[in-house]
Amino acid sequence: MPIPAAERRPGRAFTRWVHRRLLAEYEAPEWSCRNTPLDELIGTVLSQHTSDLNADRAFAGLRAAFPTWEAARDAPPGALEAAIKSGGLAVVKAARIRAILSDLSQPDGRVALPNLQRLGPKRARELLMGLPGVGRKTASCVLLFGAAMPAIPVDTHVHRVVLRLGIVPPRTNPDQACDALERDIPKAQQFAFHVNLIRHGREVCKALRPRCDACVLQARCAYAAAAIQGKRLH
Repeated sequence: MPIPAAERRPGRAFTRWVHRRLLAEYEAPEWSCRNTPLDELIGTVLSQHTSDLNADRAFAGLRAAFPTWEAARDAPPGALEAAIKSGGLAVVKAARIRAILSDLSQPDGRVALPNLQRLGPKRARELLMGLPGVGRKTASCVLLFGAAMPAIPVDTHVHRVVLRLGIVPPRTNPDQACDALERDIPKAQQFAFHVNLIRHGREVCKALRPRCDACVLQARCAYAAAAIQGKRLH
C-alpha cells in the first residue's frame, strides 16, 4: 500500500540541507560533556516541565543539601522535595530521583552508572530507559551531554522545528522524530545538529511568533510556505 503524501518524509538530503544551513548560520558548537553521566541524568529529570533556570536552581539546591548521591537516596522525602522545590513538581521529581538512585545502588551501597561508552549507544540507551521514569529524550540527553555519545534528544524546540519544516510528517511523535533524525544525520554531527536546532527554535522558530522573515530555512520550510498561502500548520 502506498504511503499517503501527508505521511511521507522528504528524505535524508533535506535533513542534511537543514544541517548545513544551520551550521552556516550558527557555526559548529564544540562537543563537550557538561556533566558526568549520573549528574546529567538527575539534572535532566529536574529539567522536565520547567525552565532551564529553574532546573539549574533545583540541581544546585539538591547538591548543596546532599553532597553525595547516596545521601540524596537516603534522605527523608520531605527533605529531598524541599531541596528541589525551585524546579517545580517537587513531589513527583523527588520520588523519581529516589527510585533512580535506588536502582543504581551497588552491593557496597554506592550509587553508580555503568560505563556507558563501554556499553555502546544502543545498550547504553536501553539501560537508561530501563530506569524509573526515564524516556527516550532523557536517555538521549545523558548520552549526548554526559557521555559524549551520539544521540539527538527531541525536546519541544526540536520537535516543533522539525514538524514545521516538514522533516517529519504531521503527528510524528518525539520518539519517532528522534529515530528519523538519527538515521539522517551522521553520528559525529549529531551534537552540532541538536544544539543548532535548539538555538533556532529558541531564537527564530519560536512557538507563538515564529520569525519566518529572519529564518535561513524559509525557502524550503513547509510552515512558511503554508503561511504564504494563508494556511496554518502546527
